[in-house]
Amino acid sequence: MAQDTYFDPADLKKFGNITEFQEEMGRKFFDYYGEVFKEGALTAREKALIALAVAHTVQCPYCIDAYTADSMQKGADEEQMMEAVHVAAAIRSGASLVFSVQMMNQVKKTMM
Repeated sequence: MAQDTYFDPADLKKFGNITEFQEEMGRKFFDYYGEVFKEGALTAREKALIALAVAHTVQCPYCIDAYTADSMQKGADEEQMMEAVHVAAAIRSGASLVFSVQMMNQVKKTMM
């Protein structure tokens, strides 16, 4: 049966299977991942919103689905989630634009 999209949403539920081909490294990843998302200086809700923003920046559809649900479960509303996405978009576009300094330096060097 053909897929409608390249990314199959059902594959998100298979994430735990990453240990299948390399158990030790997969286990270490999940141990680390679990530690990162524990409450600490940041709340679990704040961490979910950060993860949602990063998911958009790296354009991971699985992560977007997972952290949209996680953010909502942890009490974030639509406005907060969209604001987090806009923060990510602003940083990403700023990171692209700051490289224009390289172009401007090259133009000025060439013209002088």
